[in-house]
Amino acid sequence: MQRLPLGDYLVDQKLLVERKTFKDFASSIKDGRLFHQASRLASHPLRSAILLEGTTDDLRQIHMRRESIQGALIALTIVYGIPVLRSIDPEESSRLLLYAANQVRTRQLRPLPRQGKRPRGRTKLQLYILQGLPGVGPERARRLLEAFRSVEAVVSASAEQLSTVPGVGQKTANAIRWSLSA
Repeated sequence: MQRLPLGDYLVDQKLLVERKTFKDFASSIKDGRLFHQASRLASHPLRSAILLEGTTDDLRQIHMRRESIQGALIALTIVYGIPVLRSIDPEESSRLLLYAANQVRTRQLRPLPRQGKRPRGRTKLQLYILQGLPGVGPERARRLLEAFRSVEAVVSASAEQLSTVPGVGQKTANAIRWSLSA
């Protein structure tokens, strides 16, 4: 066992799970911690999930409006793209983690296919390819292409070289290198 910098459980080095009881879930909504954690989980190179543990009785005891909880769940699943798993108690949580481990072992986790048509033209295609890297959106892709002149040069660059590009920090550079390494 070891303390993780993010999440509570790391399943087969492929799935990061943040476990929350209803009480912790409510307090993390109130203090804003939930959305900070969600942002970090969503930008992490590994797949992630939130495991929400408790019963309807636990939910009634937290004294939070239903709309607040629903809004947080909508943000987690739709805005941040993080699945929320439910369990009623620690025993069921441990079974869910075992099921997840089995799923991870038997099915390779692959990124979801990118939507839309592939763009025409070399530069647009290069930008599209770069946006497939973790933490790289349209602006970072443009900056990377300007700095390195080709996709090949970007994927060959070290984390240190990548982090010299404005807007690409060490964390993003490490995530890019991680995704490209064998």
